[in-house]
Amino acid sequence: MNNFRLIFASLIISLAITVNAQPKETDPFNHLPVVKEPVFKNDTLSILKYGAVNDGVTLNTIPINQAIAASSKNGGGVVLIPEGMWLTGPIELKSNVNLHLQKNALLQFTKDLNQYKLVEGNWEGVAQMRNQSPIWANDEENIAITGYGIIDGAGDVWRMVKKDKLTESQWKARIASGGLVNEEKKIWYPSEKTFKGAAMKDPGLITPNKSAAFYDSIKDFLRPNLLVLNNCKRILLEGVIFQNSPAWNLHPLLCSDLTVRNVYVKNPRYAQNGDGIDIESCKNVLIEGSTFDVGDDGICIKSGRDAAGRKRGIPTENVIIRNSTVYHAHGGFVIGSEMSGGAKNIYITDCTFIGTDIGLRFKTTRGRGGIVEGIYARNINMKDIVGEAILFDMYYAAVDPIVLSGEKRVAPQIKVVPVTEETPIFRDFHISNIVCDGASKAIFIRGLPELSISDIYFNHLTIKSKEGIDLQEAKNIQLNHINLIVEQSKPPIRIQNGNNVSYKNLDPATRSLLIK
Repeated sequence: MNNFRLIFASLIISLAITVNAQPKETDPFNHLPVVKEPVFKNDTLSILKYGAVNDGVTLNTIPINQAIAASSKNGGGVVLIPEGMWLTGPIELKSNVNLHLQKNALLQFTKDLNQYKLVEGNWEGVAQMRNQSPIWANDEENIAITGYGIIDGAGDVWRMVKKDKLTESQWKARIASGGLVNEEKKIWYPSEKTFKGAAMKDPGLITPNKSAAFYDSIKDFLRPNLLVLNNCKRILLEGVIFQNSPAWNLHPLLCSDLTVRNVYVKNPRYAQNGDGIDIESCKNVLIEGSTFDVGDDGICIKSGRDAAGRKRGIPTENVIIRNSTVYHAHGGFVIGSEMSGGAKNIYITDCTFIGTDIGLRFKTTRGRGGIVEGIYARNINMKDIVGEAILFDMYYAAVDPIVLSGEKRVAPQIKVVPVTEETPIFRDFHISNIVCDGASKAIFIRGLPELSISDIYFNHLTIKSKEGIDLQEAKNIQLNHINLIVEQSKPPIRIQNGNNVSYKNLDPATRSLLIK
């Protein structure tokens, strides 16, 4: 009998050990992707050796590029931009080179548009003719831009500007500077070529019937992104201020192992297409400790547009964004709308959005196709959000998220169409520990009637907003530990064609609004 008791006790202990040894549900943030950083030789080569002059007048394109090429040829190292103002044209980065800006160094790109030649590039996920980017690299590896200086893209000589985005004094000054305005007197264009290009549909699209003379006739309209890195590996951007871009500020395309650390990315609030960073079809990316204050989306994930993006078929994946701040932007963190190659395994944590039009913004439209899944956002603070704190919208219409004064918009026509490869898919989003003090609407989800947005898990949200939650064409939506403080509270949660929407542990105040 005693032996039986011992055996029984041993079985119980063994079972307990086995049970305790079972792995708990894993926190995805405990298993983040690994991002490799570049490593450089200690050799330093100053651009002064090649005759660079810091008077703000002398064009230093040749000496800067000569220094970079010489360093790369000799195995790499640091190419030094000393303090001072350095006027330059386009700069090409080369493998194994760290372009380092000292304190009080201003790398100023020229306003002479003739210095930027037309090249075959990529715009909004499609191959197009563009002006050469101020800084660019193709098929390079082990490259960096670091330091403490400023890189200025001279964006104002390129950009068209909407009157509604300027004060009256700014608008008058813009007109007095030259250029043209459209017939409605609502948009200013810096040149005749910009004006001509803006009146066309996809004028930069590369087609056999377009000649070099045609592209030249609209050259000023084909604005470059400030920094374009195409098919590069092991990249570091650290410490530098990137500002005043003609279009997007930072555009890594088809890159791997990209680290962006402690940078400040800024554009004027009126900057058309003035995104902060657009990570397109990239793998293994880390953005941390950085600040964005721009004219369009702040931190954005892309992977190509429509058929071209699906043909490329390369998602943006394994991305970590942490300890960063976004001020003015159309969206603080954004996926889309050009996401036709898909996006997955994206981790956003410990970030703050202040004054953005939308906080977390996920946008697409019919025709894109692509699958966005495995998205994790937690520990996000938001303040003074103009529109929605969290938005999922499959009816993106290429307009500003906030209606401008006097602007009229028509709601999209709801109709069911067949599901094809052109139908985009949003699924498997995990959003937790969100605090928002001030928004127009807490959460807005608008899927397609033929294919709902699905599997969205909200946990521990406290949002103060004018309106509550609006769910349309959504299924498998979980709302857990939600605290809504809404001004217009009848009802705080609206559901249209929702399926399997569940509420758990709602805050007592929110629960009381539901039953009124």
